[in-house]
Amino acid sequence: MHQWHKATNVLMKSYNNTIQQKTYLTKNTNTLTKLGFLYFYEMQKLHVSLFQIPLVWENPQANRDFISQKIASLPYPTDLVVLPEMFSTGFTMQAEKVAESHLDTTVIWMQSLAQMHQCAITGSIIVKENNSYFNRLYFVTADAEIHFYDKRHLFSYAGEDKIFSSGNKKPVLQYKDWKICPLICYDLRFPVWSRNKEDYDLLLYVANWPDTRIAAWDILLQARAVENLSYCIGVNRTGTDDKQIRYPGHSGVYNALGENISDGISEKESIITAVLDKDELVSLREKFRFLDDRDTFSIP
Repeated sequence: MHQWHKATNVLMKSYNNTIQQKTYLTKNTNTLTKLGFLYFYEMQKLHVSLFQIPLVWENPQANRDFISQKIASLPYPTDLVVLPEMFSTGFTMQAEKVAESHLDTTVIWMQSLAQMHQCAITGSIIVKENNSYFNRLYFVTADAEIHFYDKRHLFSYAGEDKIFSSGNKKPVLQYKDWKICPLICYDLRFPVWSRNKEDYDLLLYVANWPDTRIAAWDILLQARAVENLSYCIGVNRTGTDDKQIRYPGHSGVYNALGENISDGISEKESIITAVLDKDELVSLREKFRFLDDRDTFSIP
């Protein structure tokens, strides 16, 4: 099975649907041209919603129900919902108790929500495949595309490397008019893995990052944005888990200059929203052509 499942002509189909819905307004060519421009303009923006939430320990159904309620309560439409790492269970090493099969219950639930709310949803869960466990991020769209990525850098300090198998394929996916690289928690500490060789527009991390090292989280998110001349999103959970580890949020959205463009830093349960602007990013990259001087290398 290919790791990346791609639907064909998604953007063109979406464009055609938009035009068909609008043609009843007028047959005037100029108006249709303006509608096409407005659609393209909206494609250049990405509305994101970061779910900085507590998680119920090893209880997938309770977590899915809670997230469903939160998505339903969003006051405005969004393009992308970003959930924390292991959002269905918390950061547990009891994989045999809570693991799902590939494309099982939680992914089906993600598909249903994505279609219902016409957005993409991403976050990681515990998956068992071929007798191995993976900390697997799924990126599910309203058009039934399913992408996934297995966490490469396993957190040996907590014994994650003893339970889970590591991934070896860096993900870069196309969503709307954006190239997105979604990674997981500990990956944040390894800049070579996230280096922007693919000209992605958005680097994204989902995490369970504890309060004892939260200063590093803040610094590294900003650094990843600056060094890759890219938007960078980090979503961390809140609350305290069954091992009495506290998670202080600090989710944020950083532009390519390292500026936090979300509503500041919070340690409370919250849904953080921001609008990413592709035109601003392109203009910045044209002005500061730092990526032209990046090193070339390959990772075995």
